[in-house]
Amino acid sequence: MPTATAKPMTIAEFCDEWRIARSTFYDWRAKGRAPRCIKLPNGDLRIRRTDYERWLTSLEDAA
Repeated sequence: MPTATAKPMTIAEFCDEWRIARSTFYDWRAKGRAPRCIKLPNGDLRIRRTDYERWLTSLEDAA
């Protein structure tokens, strides 16, 4: 059984953590600046923790 830390993030969790509006997330996603997402069969998006960490690392490299 996956641990709580392995559970993918919801878009709401990501936006809360970054203190951004959902519209900002979707703008970043449209511009290719958001972390990779998994699209569920119901259309909801999730972000794998590993993809989130990789995305954070890419921001460090760009700084």
